[in-house]
Amino acid sequence: MKNSLDDTDRRILRQLQADPHEAFAVLAERAGVTAATFIRRLDRMRATGVVHAIRDEINWRALGYEFEVSLRFTLDKTEPRAFDEFIAAAREVREVISIGTFLGRVDVRLLVVARDMADYQRLYREKILTLPHISDIEALMHVAQVKESHVVPL
Repeated sequence: MKNSLDDTDRRILRQLQADPHEAFAVLAERAGVTAATFIRRLDRMRATGVVHAIRDEINWRALGYEFEVSLRFTLDKTEPRAFDEFIAAAREVREVISIGTFLGRVDVRLLVVARDMADYQRLYREKILTLPHISDIEALMHVAQVKESHVVPL
C-alpha cells in the first residue's frame, strides 16, 4: 500500500492526523474531496492496514501518575524462554504502559508510570525486581517531553 498512496490519499491522511475526531464531511472538504470519496478511500486504507485505529488517548498524568521511568533490561540469554517469560510477567504489571524488544545490548524496554517516588520505589521492589531472567537493569527517569508526535510526514 505504501507505494500506491496517491496525493489524494496523502491529503486525506494529513487531515485525519490533524483532527481525527472531526466529522468526515469536514475533513473531506479540507482534503478537497467529497465525503463519499473520503469514506471510500479511508475504508480502503483501513482494509490494507494503513489506518488501523482512531482512538482517544488517556492522559495518565491527569490521573495522578507523576513519574515516568524507562527501564532497560538485559535478559539472561542462557535461558531459552527468557524473553517469553519476562514479557508475559511484565504484561501483568499494571503500571507498565509500554513494552518494546530490541536487538543489541538492551533486550527489552519497559515504560512504567508511578504516582510519586515512594510509589515508584514500591513498584520497583515488589514488581520489577521480581520479573524473571533479569541480567541487568538501567533506569532512566523521565524529566521533560521535548517532542512527541504521532503524525507521519506525508
